[in-house]
Amino acid sequence: MVFVKLPLIKFASLIGIVSLTTTACAQPNEGATSNRTTSQSIENVEVSDTMTQSLDSYLRQVLTQAGIKTQITSIAPSNLPNMYQVNLAGQAPLHITKDGKYVIQGELQNNPSKQVVTKTLPRSNKEQIGQPVSTAIKSAMLANMSALKNMSTKTPLFYTAVPGVIWGATLEGVPFLLSDDAQYITDGEISVIENGQFVGLDTEFEQRKNQSVLATLDDKQLIRYPATSTEKAVIYVADDVNCPYCRRLHQQIPMLNAKGVTVNVIGYPIYEQSPAQMRGIWCQTDANSRRQAFDKAMLQGEMKPASASCEVDHVTPNRDKAAGLAVIATPAIYREDGVLYQASFESPEFLEFLGVE
Repeated sequence: MVFVKLPLIKFASLIGIVSLTTTACAQPNEGATSNRTTSQSIENVEVSDTMTQSLDSYLRQVLTQAGIKTQITSIAPSNLPNMYQVNLAGQAPLHITKDGKYVIQGELQNNPSKQVVTKTLPRSNKEQIGQPVSTAIKSAMLANMSALKNMSTKTPLFYTAVPGVIWGATLEGVPFLLSDDAQYITDGEISVIENGQFVGLDTEFEQRKNQSVLATLDDKQLIRYPATSTEKAVIYVADDVNCPYCRRLHQQIPMLNAKGVTVNVIGYPIYEQSPAQMRGIWCQTDANSRRQAFDKAMLQGEMKPASASCEVDHVTPNRDKAAGLAVIATPAIYREDGVLYQASFESPEFLEFLGVE
């Protein structure tokens, strides 16, 4: 598997153009009743410019129970909407929702762009989690990001579970979070506290977001290997023709097809030489020719440059749309429901993940 080094999204890296760097190929790495009572008592508290003692005590209790041992020096309303900033001694602060469920750790960076749009934008509801932000809101946010040169209309932006906090990614797939007025940015991720314990990143958001991304892909630009028996699963694979682990996965496609798995390949060039080589494959005039050319590249290392008559880039559009997947390694394998597979595809767990035998 090819891993991409993802630089932390600090302020300086947002100002410049983020570059993508590859490494050598490697195998994939592998509450209490009292809390519920307190939560119910504050559920109608609005985030405001002041902190109540009961909310302060509740958030401290939640974080202590979840395992935060670092001294909490203070809690105050965060510059991220609908969150409170928890200042920790000697560590980056936390930002937490009033119900104590969603947590972000990271310093907020000020966006130096002139704030053109100053009104509060309509904020998301639960049904919008993982969906791309509306065109109007995206336009307003971009108007407030003129100094951030790597932001454009192609930049994927999605609603999170916290109204007013937006998830974004560069076209290279590097994720970040920002306020919906685009004035504050952090490289943190949203984690979840359930039953008094940290349970990891917000997987519900990730799954919904990935579903949204997969739904936007141009099916005509996917290389499709349909199941050869009754279809039981559909997967999407972000592939690079020069990635050895992508090639090893490609060798398993006939077996997967026989077991009822349809494989859709997203052209996802990472190596420096790959865009031109993959463009030659995607320039083939029909699906069968494209699939045959891709097979030759993956199984025999045979690649031909695009013909002079092929002036259209059929790889980049889907590659840009897939930036919302925030791929950190190829092959990146997603089920149709948006769940990312995070173990070795050569282990028995892979077929279990796909629900086939």
